[in-house]
Amino acid sequence: MKKRLQYKLLILREFYYAGTLSCAELSTRIGKSIPFTGQLLANLVEEGTVVENGLAPSAGGRRPAMYSVKPDAMYVIAVAMDQLVTRVLVMDFENKPVMPLQQEELKLADNPEALVHLKALIERAIKKAKIPKKKILGVGIGMPGFIDPQKGVNYSFVSIDDNSISGYLHKELDVPVYIDNDSSIIALAEQHFGAAMGVGNAMVVNIGWGIGLGLILNHQLYRGGNGFAGEFSHIPFFDNNKVCSCGKKGCLETETSLKVILEKAEQGLKRKSTSAFLKKDFRTGSIEKDWQAIVKAAQMGDEYVVKLLTAAGYDIGRGVAVLIHLFNPELIVLSGRGAQAGRIWQAPVLQAVNEHCIPRLVGNTVVKMSTLGHKAELIGAAALVLENLSKTKRIQSLKTISPLPNTV
Repeated sequence: MKKRLQYKLLILREFYYAGTLSCAELSTRIGKSIPFTGQLLANLVEEGTVVENGLAPSAGGRRPAMYSVKPDAMYVIAVAMDQLVTRVLVMDFENKPVMPLQQEELKLADNPEALVHLKALIERAIKKAKIPKKKILGVGIGMPGFIDPQKGVNYSFVSIDDNSISGYLHKELDVPVYIDNDSSIIALAEQHFGAAMGVGNAMVVNIGWGIGLGLILNHQLYRGGNGFAGEFSHIPFFDNNKVCSCGKKGCLETETSLKVILEKAEQGLKRKSTSAFLKKDFRTGSIEKDWQAIVKAAQMGDEYVVKLLTAAGYDIGRGVAVLIHLFNPELIVLSGRGAQAGRIWQAPVLQAVNEHCIPRLVGNTVVKMSTLGHKAELIGAAALVLENLSKTKRIQSLKTISPLPNTV
């Protein structure tokens, strides 16, 4: 019985990524026979979780029946955290929000109350969504730092007495909780729903308060030996004597992060180097609002802001050139919070890549902007729940979804 329920969760994961599938397609995806898969599908239809969507388009021969999960059959709570801002959203099975985004400036560094505030944010989101807790599959959390997803530990931020963030929140919220590095789950979102769909080898650059990296190698998300792969931000790149957030000097982050761009924009204001576009909305006291002012100024063509983003983009491109020499990827995706500024990043990154890469290596590498933008981390956090549920070993029931065991 437990094995059958585990295969049901595998089926749900496949529906989550594909949307609509036939029994034969599901059989191939989960590696089980068509009769066995058909029995599981029939159970899910009887339970009201899966619905039949008619027949597939004709390709000659008998047309197969197509199935999908009812969007309101179950929900996922997605939490996207960075060092300074946390967003929480409740989404249905089609990644559509069922309540307004909850956003709060929440500093992670040196903040012993961060986890308590996070718990309160999630509880508020559940209350506003007005959905039964038994329909919540789980909470997926993307956060910066050195994270062990299996233990639920963040070695950089938000430490607690028993060291398990996911364990603490699971106990407090009474729903499964899974955590992972923000850049890894952004790559997960791009792989299944964004610019990296169907691409075997891709590098996803997370442009944010730091510069993160998600690695997709041979169609799999690569996390390294103990989950810490992708610390792109902390490659020593500059002889600028600037101290990075990691404590070292001259890291890529020290000239390219959004925090640095905000600092340089403020310096420009003091020198009266910027136009009225930025002067109107900048220095609000909110780092999120200040970044949105940068985005708006860039979109309006503010010359100084465009130069700031272009300079940072070129230096990111120099770092990307190193990645291309190491991994020979098919695709580089520019994603994360910085993607809100749009295609302004693409040209300087490409310029640096073309200048610093061996032509034979770069010739088959494409650089794209994310199609998901700043939503990527939220979508990746939701996908994180489905990824973990499919690995669950001890399952109670699909009709009573909560509580499921915490496997992180």
